[in-house]
Amino acid sequence: MNSIAPPPAPQRLAWALTGSGHYIKETLDLMARLAPLDVFLSKAAEEVMRMYRRRDGNFPPGTRLFRDRAASAPQIGRFYFGEYHTLVVGPATSNTVAKCVQGISDTLPTNAFAQAGKCRVPCIVFACDTAPEMMTEAPHGMVPVYPRRIDLENVERLRGFEATTVVETVPELEAALKARLQCLTTSSS
Repeated sequence: MNSIAPPPAPQRLAWALTGSGHYIKETLDLMARLAPLDVFLSKAAEEVMRMYRRRDGNFPPGTRLFRDRAASAPQIGRFYFGEYHTLVVGPATSNTVAKCVQGISDTLPTNAFAQAGKCRVPCIVFACDTAPEMMTEAPHGMVPVYPRRIDLENVERLRGFEATTVVETVPELEAALKARLQCLTTSSS
């Protein structure tokens, strides 16, 4: 007996938040304007959101939140069923970038990045440590940051990954998202 499969659900945007406070408020404000959206929160991301008093994230209605609670990250299996058209990782710590470059997937965001790559889902990575000297907002004000040479080298290596766009600023992130969403709209027309 043949059964009729239900039509596939529309694809969603996947967003992985790491433990970075670099432009976290602006990133969360951008995310609040997007839907449908699935958010993959690392344990560190949850801590950072509390530190910046953005515990709820102000995500749009219908957002599904996935927390880093299981060693095998079963929620990542959604990439294999075509549920996502794009993955955004960011703001991405130097730790997350280094793990992505080395193929280490031991957190929800790094696992999402690895599986997105294996499923040919395009990725946008909002890297934090992108210049030798930077100012960033800590929970109590602006502070100077001096990324190490290895941090800068890892960002450059990540730029060479297939189907991966690396951005350094919130306007670049918005532009990359807009271009990606426009590409999807054009291809479905």
